[in-house]
Amino acid sequence: MAEQTREETLAFQAEVTKLLQIVANSLYSRKEVFLRELISNASDACDRLRYEAITNPALTADDPEFKVVLTPDAKARTLTIADNGIGMTRQELIDNLGTIARSGSAAFAEQLAQQRANGGDKKDEKEKTADDIALIGQFGVGFYSAFIVADKVEVTSRRAGSAEVWRWTSDGKGTFSIVEAARPGRGTTIVLHLREDQAEFTEEHRLRSIVKAHSDHIGLPVKLATKDAEETLNAASALWTRAKKDVTEEQYKEFYQHVAHAFDEPWMTIHARAEGRLEYVTLLFVPSARPPDLFHVERKATVRLYVRRVFVTDDAEGLLPSYLRFLRGVVDTEDIALNVSREMLQHDPILAKIGSAIVTRVLSELEKKAEKEPESYARFWDAFGAVLKEGIYEDVGKREQLLKLARFHATAGEALTSLAEYVKRMKDKQESIFYLTGDDAAALKASPHLEGFLARGYEVLLLSDPVDEFWIPSVGMFEGKRFLSVAQGAASLGPEPDKESKDQPDAGELAVLIALLKQGLGDLVKDVRASARLTDSPVCLVADERDMPRHLARMLRAQGQLKEALAGILEINPSHPLIRAMVGMAKDPARRSHIDDLGKLLLDQAHIREGDLPADAAGFAKRLSDVMTRAVSQKS
Repeated sequence: MAEQTREETLAFQAEVTKLLQIVANSLYSRKEVFLRELISNASDACDRLRYEAITNPALTADDPEFKVVLTPDAKARTLTIADNGIGMTRQELIDNLGTIARSGSAAFAEQLAQQRANGGDKKDEKEKTADDIALIGQFGVGFYSAFIVADKVEVTSRRAGSAEVWRWTSDGKGTFSIVEAARPGRGTTIVLHLREDQAEFTEEHRLRSIVKAHSDHIGLPVKLATKDAEETLNAASALWTRAKKDVTEEQYKEFYQHVAHAFDEPWMTIHARAEGRLEYVTLLFVPSARPPDLFHVERKATVRLYVRRVFVTDDAEGLLPSYLRFLRGVVDTEDIALNVSREMLQHDPILAKIGSAIVTRVLSELEKKAEKEPESYARFWDAFGAVLKEGIYEDVGKREQLLKLARFHATAGEALTSLAEYVKRMKDKQESIFYLTGDDAAALKASPHLEGFLARGYEVLLLSDPVDEFWIPSVGMFEGKRFLSVAQGAASLGPEPDKESKDQPDAGELAVLIALLKQGLGDLVKDVRASARLTDSPVCLVADERDMPRHLARMLRAQGQLKEALAGILEINPSHPLIRAMVGMAKDPARRSHIDDLGKLLLDQAHIREGDLPADAAGFAKRLSDVMTRAVSQKS
């Protein structure tokens, strides 16, 4: 027994120590949010137990009324937040409070560094604080805000159904201790030992004000323990059950921040009630900031499902498609059995119908936003467009709606464009929607593949999301216009305007050069041919019309799904001075031997322009050195 009760001291995960410093600096001006976060966590704990008790009523039989109780003690300078929720085991205390749980420490550090790199130094202190607050919220680590006001935090917890009680204690300076303790019933008690200058948080009027402002929407009583009794401080009704006219924007914001564990404001709010064959209420939010787990491999939606105000799960796979996983909020229905298992939910036909109706409503609301507030919608698209485009590929039934919502970078200007707008701007007799895929829109703008199209006045869509390689082949056409890659197949563009034929070498002489290049490059290329798509660059690589797109091949190779690089077609620009000079070299037996080196250098150059490294770096360096040496020797 002595071994069991021995206090153990453990170190925080490295990023938690860093986080505590950020929290202390960033949230100090809004330090009262610590209470909102702790009450929100307590509410979640009660929700989870309420659901478990459906199948195991004994868990709550001795204490069926859920609540959160605040107990200030001015003399001891402490504030206690207690709940009778699900509680935590010893391991859960370590996992949830000693690490950045479920979010990924590396991801947090990476997000912070990126935020600092992307112009963070140019922002004023207010903007930096807002950014840091948003980041803290995105990672669901609001518990640590307790250390803004407390120099010591004690968390005593007893898991429902267990007799074991454990106390977690820390001063927030790199370590925490855990020891066996005592607690009469289930739940969690947090004792904040307030700093000397934070005694205001033991004042009853201050606590009433904070709860009213930040936690009025919590669906269970938040009580203040006074000398005489327990006073309920909040409305204690589920916000989504109220009529829209009775809910203020501030209340919506506070509820969003509670349900999403976020610090940003919602970009869009959808509060709707459906009645008839199916009865349900939705209160959904689109965040204004991209959550860090948006591209997580599991791609799970995180909307909470309630049945008759009882929390069931925040992982209802059959409710919303993964391409709407950025949504936060709740869905509450009357039409599903309360005791249905989470596993059965995935195949529940009623839930599927509710989900389909919600998807239609969400997409319709996004259409309205796109039409009425295009600049605001462009910011939304920048954050969530890549995810929404997954639906174009996956959800055939909603494809037309999603295509209307899609926005793209294009060569016509800096503003995003819709497909409908692109089609309106198409040239007379233009039969295709031209596009180019790659890793970055800015880099795509400098691609040699665009040259011939831009010279002839064609606009090209610049697609830089990985999903673009998948939805375009599955869609094929939009408003009768087929999608056509400018980096694949032969480009039949016709003569370039204002281009004199004298710029072109003799066709027979060009054929000799092409034959020599094919011979020298061998299996490194699938073919060598004259290009209609180049005007300024000497060469580019394209894929054959029936081959895999080159950008897709690079993606698959990076993921280890494609072992070898696919040989591309090397297109040469007959009008380029270098190519014309090589045509002359091909006629001169004394200089013809240099064509092999030049051909391989040009191929490497084409690879580099695509973002690849030369396959033979040593050979590339030697050939480049040899060519430069010859050039210098000829000059001198």
